[in-house]
Amino acid sequence: MRRPGGGRKTLTETDAGLLAALEALIEPTTRGDPESPLRWTCKSTRRLADELTRQHHPIGANTVATLLHQAGYSLQANRKTREGASHPDRNAQFEHINAQVRRFQNRDQPAISVDTKKKELIGDFKNAGRKWRQSGDPEEVRVHDFLDKKLGKAIPYGVYDMVNNQGMGQCGHRPRYGPVRRHSIRQWWKQMGRRRFPRAGELLITADGGGSNSHRSRLWKVSLQRWRTNWA
Repeated sequence: MRRPGGGRKTLTETDAGLLAALEALIEPTTRGDPESPLRWTCKSTRRLADELTRQHHPIGANTVATLLHQAGYSLQANRKTREGASHPDRNAQFEHINAQVRRFQNRDQPAISVDTKKKELIGDFKNAGRKWRQSGDPEEVRVHDFLDKKLGKAIPYGVYDMVNNQGMGQCGHRPRYGPVRRHSIRQWWKQMGRRRFPRAGELLITADGGGSNSHRSRLWKVSLQRWRTNWA
C-alpha cells in the first residue's frame, strides 16, 4: 500500500501560480479591452487550457473543468436585469393602472391584458424541437429561413381576463398587428367576455407600451375605435 502523501502531486501543489492565473482569465480586470487575451464569449475549458499552457502553466481541459468546479464556477448564460433609467413617474403610473383595474373589478366590469408572443415562420422551416422518427430519416426542411410571402408568419396573440383569471389565445397571420389584436379581443368578447360580464358597459384594456402597442401607433387606436362602435 502506498504511504499517505505518496504518488504524483496535484498541479495546484506543483504549480503555485496556476490558480491565480486561472482566476485572472476567468475574471480579467481588462474585460472589454481589445488587448485582453480572452473574452467572456470564448471561455471554454479548451481555450482556458491553451492560454494557461501558453503562460507556462501546462494543463489539460479536463483538469481546468475540475478546478473551476472546485472553485464554485459553472457555465452560466447572461441574465436581463439592468433596465436602465426609469421614468420619474413610473411608480405612479403603475399605481394608477392598478387602481383602475381594481375599480373595474369592484364594479364587475371587464378588465383584460393583451400581448403578442414570438412570431414564427409558417412552412417547412428549421425548428429546435424534436420528434420520434425512424433512425436515419430526419425530416427535411429548408436550408434558409427566408419568409414565404404566400404563407407569411404566425402571430400568437393572447387575451387575459384579470377578473376571472382566465385567458384565450389565437393565432393570426396578418402583417398589420392592429387588426389582429382587434379581432382577438372581439373573439374573446363573443366567446367568453359577454357571458361572464352580462352587465358590462366599459372595457379596460392594458398592454405593454412598446412596439405595435405604442401610444403612437395610430393603427392600434383606429382598430379599437372601429370595434368600439359595435362591440355589444
